[in-house]
Amino acid sequence: MSAGDAAALVARVLAAMPVIDGHNDLPTKLRGGAGYRVEGLDRHRPELDTDIPRLRAGGVGGQFWSVFVPSHLPEPEAVVATLEQIDAVYRLVAAYPDTFALARTAADVERAIGAGRIASLIGVEGGHSLAGSLGVLRTYARLGVRYVTLTHNDNTAWADSATDEPAVGGLNDAGRAIVAELNRLGILVDLSHVAATTQRDALAASTAPVIFSHSSARALNDHPRNVADEELRRLRTNGGVIQLTFVPPFISPEVVAWGAEAAAERRRLGLPEIPWAWPRAPRPGESAEALAEEQATTGRAAPVDDRFARWLAAHPRPEVPLALVADHVEHAREVAGVEHVGIGGDYDGVDWQPAELADVSGYPRLLGELAGRGWSAADLEALTGRNILRVLRDAEAVAGAA
Repeated sequence: MSAGDAAALVARVLAAMPVIDGHNDLPTKLRGGAGYRVEGLDRHRPELDTDIPRLRAGGVGGQFWSVFVPSHLPEPEAVVATLEQIDAVYRLVAAYPDTFALARTAADVERAIGAGRIASLIGVEGGHSLAGSLGVLRTYARLGVRYVTLTHNDNTAWADSATDEPAVGGLNDAGRAIVAELNRLGILVDLSHVAATTQRDALAASTAPVIFSHSSARALNDHPRNVADEELRRLRTNGGVIQLTFVPPFISPEVVAWGAEAAAERRRLGLPEIPWAWPRAPRPGESAEALAEEQATTGRAAPVDDRFARWLAAHPRPEVPLALVADHVEHAREVAGVEHVGIGGDYDGVDWQPAELADVSGYPRLLGELAGRGWSAADLEALTGRNILRVLRDAEAVAGAA
């Protein structure tokens, strides 16, 4: 297929079924860099991966906004911070009513897209945000939360994380009860970030399709955040979807090796680890502008040590080619089936993305690469949004039958 034919196919696909992306951390970026101000997103914002012009250029018709808070926060504090994040999504939608529309159901998403708006769904990234309370979970459901990632980078008392030492052995009885309540409420069970044992237990426990909101294929890069073929195959019977992400360390073994070498060099030079502090929200009576000014000062990056700068110059960070991202998408299709793949870019949640997918305008380039590999319009529409819409409908049906 010629480049022109691929571009024409992609344009037709996005007109019929725009991208419904599984994971974007814009609320966290707005908290940490703008004092939660939502103004100005209708113009180019170079400090962000996401703004309205680039969402439009990327063919985005639906977005799960992640209301992430760090898993090291004490759980009651995490609940407060999660509510602040949810509030940010509501204010984002209210500030741009001609662009965004809150969505809770598949029908809401379809209505928003039909009206030319971007359906805005909410995903809670980590079970620590529940503080072990089904009442908190039900409150999130009333606020419109549509998925809960069972863990983030640390275990909860009821589920093991992919990046923590095993403690629970997957899900315990409390974890299975939480999965059952998610099913009853019609909230998607998200298995990104969780250990393989937790994935298997949740797939066995859930009566509704599950998702991986932002993960890639472990067969191509043995990273703990990626999904092994065994679990990909189980999506066929569960009915769920893996939304493939673009995060460079998840995609490229070369990036993982480079990161390990860089960390080793920092240790050799006696340099401290680079900390990341959870930014505070505006206090009552404090203007967002004043907090943003404070954040700009305190958040300014420290100068790079000259010795480490020389090492970086001699060991440049590997680039991640678009073709390698497409390889992960194709592997997931081959193992799980074309009915079980989607997209979850993780924009504004990581320090950098592949050059050809640097921001939310990049989705058509990935679709063009896949079109050039022989993906049909129906296959591409399944990837961009039809699969995740089906999962939402199926979860709603399970909840309705409960």
